[in-house]
Amino acid sequence: MPEIKRDEVLNYRPGPDSELPLDEGEKITAIFLADNRRYWVDHLLLGIFGIVLVSAILLYMGKTDQIAIAAAAIAVGMAARAAWFRSEAFARRWQLTDRRLIGPQGRQVMLLEIQTVRRLMGDVQIVTNSGAKHLIRHLADSEPVLEAIETARAKRAKKVR
Repeated sequence: MPEIKRDEVLNYRPGPDSELPLDEGEKITAIFLADNRRYWVDHLLLGIFGIVLVSAILLYMGKTDQIAIAAAAIAVGMAARAAWFRSEAFARRWQLTDRRLIGPQGRQVMLLEIQTVRRLMGDVQIVTNSGAKHLIRHLADSEPVLEAIETARAKRAKKVR
């Protein structure tokens, strides 16, 4: 009889338990956490965008009597989604060290492998040389995070040369 293997999705552990350990001599220079206000504003804006989009479609289809019901359903759905995923979003953190960026669920990006760091609608997106993309979400202010990662990458490049 073949062995049944556990699906990796079931191994999800939010929070620090899911992070990779630091290497010997590695130092954390910054920790990036989600911001409560930004989290709710992001969901509010997403809900508004959904309401506008669905309202335009219903208006185009001539079903104006259904706009109010659709708008209410989208608002309730986004509020439920935000409440449901809140604990997961706030359990995720990114640690910037002198060698790498350590993310949730075993993600890591070596500083010298980072090709691009950019703002993406207030969040920070990291693109590696291999094309892998990582997103640090719900930041109160993304500019200092962007600068910290760029500075750490530049310091690491000087140290390696």
